[in-house]
Amino acid sequence: MKFDKSDVLKALSTVDDPDLKQDLVSLNMIKDVEVFSDAVKFTVVLTTPACPLKELIKKDCTEAIHEHLDKNLDVEIHMTSNVTTARENTPVLPDVKNIIAIASGKGGVGKSTTTANLAVALAKTGAKVGVIDADIFGPSMPTMFNCEGEQPGVKNVNGKNIIQPLEQYGVKLISIGFLAPADNAVVWRGPMASSALKQFMTDTDWGELDYMLIDLPPGTSDIHLTLVQTVPVTGAVIVTTPQKVALADARKGLNMFRQPQINVPVLGIVENMSYFTPEELPDNKYYIFGQGGGLNLSEKYDVPLLGEIPIVQSIRESGDNGFPAVMKEGITADAFTDLAETLARQVAIRNASKEKTKPVEIKTV
Repeated sequence: MKFDKSDVLKALSTVDDPDLKQDLVSLNMIKDVEVFSDAVKFTVVLTTPACPLKELIKKDCTEAIHEHLDKNLDVEIHMTSNVTTARENTPVLPDVKNIIAIASGKGGVGKSTTTANLAVALAKTGAKVGVIDADIFGPSMPTMFNCEGEQPGVKNVNGKNIIQPLEQYGVKLISIGFLAPADNAVVWRGPMASSALKQFMTDTDWGELDYMLIDLPPGTSDIHLTLVQTVPVTGAVIVTTPQKVALADARKGLNMFRQPQINVPVLGIVENMSYFTPEELPDNKYYIFGQGGGLNLSEKYDVPLLGEIPIVQSIRESGDNGFPAVMKEGITADAFTDLAETLARQVAIRNASKEKTKPVEIKTV
């Protein structure tokens, strides 16, 4: 049976992306088709290197070729990725494809731990990742990435000093903790903190990034408004614990992003400290902070529950020694890996289905 490139594309047009609900050919995800007498070769360009459906898509493509062309063909598929974006071209962070706010209604729910592990998990897939520690008054990233005491470099570009972010575990980092002595309290009024965040975005050489995670301070504040007014935010992730008091504050954080004048998509909810699992009894789960709070919140507001992260001793140890838990083996690493893949999927779905983002214009009376 003779066939050509168009026949291959026709066969592959029967394969849908499971998330985007369109066929791979229409989505322009099939590249470099080569046809031989006994084989076909082509590239599938995924929307993220963290795609958890990679093997399923590869299997579906192989089956489509065998079904529609020849069951004896050798099918060689190269899987690659090009992270999607849905932002307007703006002068601030022009080469950053997705800016993701990591927020919580209250402190102590593990927002910074989640941010650090998400960043490393995404970087492990091959994505280009950066983190801005926007918790100006309580910066955690220097400790969590084991780079306390280090300072970012500065280079002069056209007469302007540009900050060079540190890089650790494949993640670019900037934090006020790199610029202020560790034992000194940062006593700033709101406008000063907002100015620091803006400088981290406008005066730092971030280069090309697929994902930039912004670790926001707890609650709702000037920092949050500065973020959405300065850059087009792809979406927000809300971190909570199962407790009623944490969920009440998480609702406030979620509703802030949903206010009509802000209108930043909420990508989903992360329930941290979902259950306690002893290291020596990995199959046991103890719901010491309650059960189902994150799921109930996600269902009430019709947003995805991105993941449930267990509380185990190794998470605390990893945060303290600056070696994120996702870099080790175990249930915590698995949970954060799954979380990163789920978040990447939601970003791709958001970029394909919602309007482009642009900086928010908030009029004050």
